[in-house]
Amino acid sequence: MLKDLPRGTKVSITNSIKSAFELYMKGLEWNLDEYSWEGFLQEWKQYNECNASWQANVDESLLNSEEFHTDLANKMSKDIQKMLNEDPSEEQVQQIESLIKELEVEDPTYSCKLEAKYHIDRLLSLVKA
Repeated sequence: MLKDLPRGTKVSITNSIKSAFELYMKGLEWNLDEYSWEGFLQEWKQYNECNASWQANVDESLLNSEEFHTDLANKMSKDIQKMLNEDPSEEQVQQIESLIKELEVEDPTYSCKLEAKYHIDRLLSLVKA
């Protein structure tokens, strides 16, 4: 069902998943032990209600379809796995190393691009403080 949606709608769904996941993990301070599927779904629903426009482009009967929700849950799971497996860029690694030297703080642990972004944002906020 998802595959039949217009490309722009599919891109918007993907963006909403990424944005909501990033917000959710930021709220957890990237503590994966605190992650829960239900917690993420709640964040995603709230994000969609306030920020995403893709739902307006999808027929109501499709939005209420169990098959659509199954496809969507599978997509979310795949997208999250993809995000968690995307290595930080060399630029991110260098920026974190530079910030920890400047701030004289402990080197944070990070394993993916989004988590590195979280730590860069966090460390930059310490520089500005």
